Amino acid sequence: MHVLVVEDDRMMAATLAKGIGEEGYRVTICGTAGEALQQVASDDPIDLAILDIGLPDRSGLDVLLAIRAQKRSIPVILLTARDTVRDRVKGLDAGADDYLVKPFAFAELLARIRARLRQAEVLRPAFLQVGELTIDVLQRHVLRGSRTIDLTSQEFDLLYYLAINAGKTVSREMIARDVWHVASRATPLDNVIAVHVSHLRAKVDKGFARELIQTVWGVGFSLRVDE
Repeated sequence: MHVLVVEDDRMMAATLAKGIGEEGYRVTICGTAGEALQQVASDDPIDLAILDIGLPDRSGLDVLLAIRAQKRSIPVILLTARDTVRDRVKGLDAGADDYLVKPFAFAELLARIRARLRQAEVLRPAFLQVGELTIDVLQRHVLRGSRTIDLTSQEFDLLYYLAINAGKTVSREMIARDVWHVASRATPLDNVIAVHVSHLRAKVDKGFARELIQTVWGVGFSLRVDE
């Protein structure tokens, strides 16, 4: 799971990143609203954001409103030194999922992170549709049209990752990190990824006029339906 920490206090940001990272989450730190919006708009999916309201360039609430305006359902936990009912209501009305007042116990923050991610998991779509490709997320079952596509567990995980990023290019670094859970790419893993993509193509695209799994040369791969 990828957690975005938006906090301009470098010491606090580093402390949060270290503690959250030790729980097995991948953490990205942003110190300004501008950096945070760039990260959210990037091709690197965010699973949860921890957002300080008091940022140097814009209010954290502006970032939150921008996230929600993009129809992003990322769970957002607001951090603030303001502890009034009016401030809490303002943050929640802007689209925050949770609100934590500084100073706070780190154990409580971790508990809130787990709770919000569990809730997001429950709300995750049961089915994904890309063209005539249907992915039953809960049953891990795949159809292309009326044809059942039999996949190994790793092939399903790879196809699911391509599907949740449908229309975007995912790099080999992203696949290594988010599907194989390896922190850094290596040539042997690149070969493993290439073999799995080749197997997916043979199962998902063979016999169909339209190829869904495409190679973006020098970058990575994409699952898309070309017009």
